[in-house]
Order: sequence, then C-alpha cells, then structure tokens
Amino acid sequence: MSSPPPPVGIPGPAGSGRACGILLHPTSLPGPHGIGDLGPAAYGFLDWLAEAGQSLWQVLPLGPTGYGDSPYASFSSFAGNPLLVSPEVLASQGLVEKRDLGDARPPAGGRVDYGTVIEWKIPLLRRAAMRFLSGTTSELRRKYQDFCSAESWWLDDFALFTSIKALHPGAWNRDWPAGLALRDSGELARMRQERAREMDVERAVQFFFFEQWGALRSEAARRGIAVIGDLPIFVALDSSDVWAHRRLFRLDDRGNPTVVSGVPPDYFAATGQLWGNPLYDWEAMARDGFRFWTRRIRSARRMVDLVRVDHFRGFAASWAVPAGSATAAAGRWEEVPGRALFETLEKELGHLPIIAEDLGVITPDVVALRERFGFPGMRVLQFAFDRNEAGALGADNRFLPHNHAADSVVYTGTHDNDTTAGWYAERSPGERAAVDRYSPSTEREIWWRFIRLAMASVCRLAVVPMQDVLGMGSDARMNTPGTTGAPNWSWRAPPDAFSRVSAARLRDLAETYGRVASPRHD
Repeated sequence: MSSPPPPVGIPGPAGSGRACGILLHPTSLPGPHGIGDLGPAAYGFLDWLAEAGQSLWQVLPLGPTGYGDSPYASFSSFAGNPLLVSPEVLASQGLVEKRDLGDARPPAGGRVDYGTVIEWKIPLLRRAAMRFLSGTTSELRRKYQDFCSAESWWLDDFALFTSIKALHPGAWNRDWPAGLALRDSGELARMRQERAREMDVERAVQFFFFEQWGALRSEAARRGIAVIGDLPIFVALDSSDVWAHRRLFRLDDRGNPTVVSGVPPDYFAATGQLWGNPLYDWEAMARDGFRFWTRRIRSARRMVDLVRVDHFRGFAASWAVPAGSATAAAGRWEEVPGRALFETLEKELGHLPIIAEDLGVITPDVVALRERFGFPGMRVLQFAFDRNEAGALGADNRFLPHNHAADSVVYTGTHDNDTTAGWYAERSPGERAAVDRYSPSTEREIWWRFIRLAMASVCRLAVVPMQDVLGMGSDARMNTPGTTGAPNWSWRAPPDAFSRVSAARLRDLAETYGRVASPRHD
C-alpha cells in the first residue's frame, strides 16, 4: 500500500473545528464506464468541493462488494473494490489499450448495472494485471513488491480466497469442498501452487486500487479535504475474514454460524431486522489482545482521516439471534466488552478518529461508552420531525437542531434515508406544518432549508448527501434498509452534477455559519 498522506485533521476556521462536506460514494460519480471510479471524475469532484468551501468527503465502505452489491457486505475488511479502479489511469500507465475503453456499455438511465459492469470490467482488469506482471518499470515493480510484502498478512488470504471462489461460481466458502472450506493445510498448499498465477493477478488488482486511492487521497489532502470512511461493525459470512479467522467467530465445526446479527423488534419493525452476519467470539478476540480489531482500525486510519463506525451500539451489547431463525424476534441482548476493546485500541494506536453511528434505540450504556472515549455521535435532521410512539411531534427530540451537541456530526439524511425532497413529499400535512413552523424560510426548496439547518447547527461537522444538494426525489435514494438488490447502491450523479451555481450556494452557507477555513472576500 502506498504511504498515506498525513491526516488532514478537522478543517475549518482556526480553533472552531467547524467544517462541512458531502456524502458521495465513488460508485456514484459520473463517468463513461457504467460505474463511478477513482479516475478523472473523482478529481473533478475534489475541484468542486474546494470551490464550494467543503472540506469533508464522506464515502461508504470501499471493500469488494458481495451479496446484493452492498458495500456493507464485503468479501474482505481490508481489500479494495476492484470495480473502483479507473481504466483511464491504467491506460495512462500503458496497462490498458485506449481502444478498450470504448467497449464499455453503460446502462440506460445512468444507474450502475453491476452485472454489466462486472462482465466488462473484471476481464479488463485481469488483462491489465497480466500485462503489469509480465513487464513493468523497475520503480513500479518495486512498489508492487513492497505492497505485497507489507500487506501479506491479509493479502495472501484474500488472493487465495478469491482464486478459489472463481472455481466455484456463486458458492459461499462454507459450501466449497470440505478441505477448502475448513482450511485443510494440505489442500491449501495444493491450491496455492495450482492457483499461483491467479493469486498474483488478484494481488496486482489490489495494488492498482490502493495506488489509485492513495493518489486521490493525497490530492484531497493537498486541498485541505479530509476523507470520512465507513467501517461496518460486522463482517460478511462469505468473506476471507471469516474463512481465514474462523476461531474469532461463533461458528460450528462445519463453518456455519451458531448465532447471527440483527436488531430487535421495535416501533418501526415488528419482527426486528435479521442481518445474518456471524457474531464475534469476543472471548477469543480478547485472548489475543483484539488483534483483528487493531488491524481493522489501523488499516482504516491509513485509508481515511475519520472513521464512521456503523452500528456503534453493538460495542455495548449485540442482539444475538439463533442461526436459522426466521426473524430477529427470537434474539437476545448479549454484553460486549466494548470498553476493553477501545482501551486496547487507544493503547496500541493512540487517538481514535472515530464517529459513532448512534442511531436507533440507544441505551445509557451506549451513551456512556461513546462519551468515555470522546467519540462524536450523529444527528439526522429527517429524524427530528418523526412522531413519537404516542403520535406527537416533541420539542425534546434529540435530532432537532436546538438539541444538538457540538461533539456530533449533523446530516440532512444518510445513505439509508430517503432524499430530503422524497422524505418531505411523503410527510402528512401536520408533519409538514411542523417543519415549516420550525424552519420558516424564504427558501422554497425543502432540501436547501435542511442544508441551512445543518450548516447552522452547533455540531462541529455537517455532512450533506449529494442528492440533497441536487434536490433529487426518492428515485435517487441510495439504499432502502431491509431490501436487497436493485435499485439499492446503484444511484449515480448526472454528468452536470457539480455546477458552479450549487458550489457558490454551498460556499455562501458554509461561510455564513463559520465552516470555511479561508472565506472569500469578494
């Protein structure tokens, strides 16, 4: 992995720590190849962020996507997503023929069609990797060798995992022949020999990703833009993490989980949500000093400046559902040694630049854990106008701006929310009246009113999804929780998304509310 740039820290006016930015996953960037990537459009987005006075760029998890194309269901906690590798950058290095770039067939309507993209892009990356491996400059070869050596602790397992997976299309690793699924040493040695070339190709593609991401992040740092990453608390069952570290998860002798993750029944879901990730064996993790988590956080810190940890409440207690249950209702709370974990991480890594996703039903132990380590939480404006269980709209709602706290990050909405325009369109007349009463404004567009509320909040950091800047409706939603497949994760910004008009409007708000390090004095 290339040496990362020094952490940007929290930009903004000196001493205030106030800053603002945009939530936009790289897959949503515009471009000609059916999916956003780390190439020219990403650099154009950085130009627009700087012009707009934005100093934060938030992304979703950057790992290789598995089931349902979700970035929260990755084949690895440490690898990068090959689909984000830029063909243009590879062409500039002589690894791809420029004529090959015209072969992409982006789907109509601009959304990501993952099947079409994979069918075109993966063979392209393989050809580039084989060309790279057969002959490159000595400097690039040295960087590749250094990368393979430094990252061998995860890269070798991942390369073997993906190489074996290619032999069993569509099968999860637990469904492989027993010797491979259960990691028989003889079988693994045989596969390393037989699949050596395939493993080299996988390593090279990962090298492409990390080289391109490192260059892009360095450019962001040069402009004073901090990157906020995203770390799922759980890992996917069908992943190199679980396959290579079975003893750290609650699995039976055949590699099947005995309990899985989810959340209990509540006001919003009568049977809860059944996620299905294997739960950690926290006793086993504690015995080796939480090494897996130390590596996860260290790796994340090298990738981004701040890390949003998804489902933070799971570090106080996790909802454990017996494997095979039809719903999450059969689960129970199990205590998690979150304090011991974060104390170990602090001792090993120093300051932890973590944002705690503390949404949902949050109990006092979760609040105490977050406050003990000084992690900022999240405030989502769309939740500010939800009715409580009694049907009332209360002024004590913690998401209302007058109840915000400085050590929080305010969002108009997240990747799991509807767009603000779509959300408002679905409100009842009474709920709209509550919004209008709270936020009287000459701004007609509800999304700009919410952006202003976010900018004006006392929360030090404010983040706005790109869809809200564009005023897009529900058809631009990134994800609908509890559903899988299209159209989730497929939204892409239109080619003209990054306009000077929206940049000027964002900069004006950022300057008005003290979130720009160097205001213009026109």
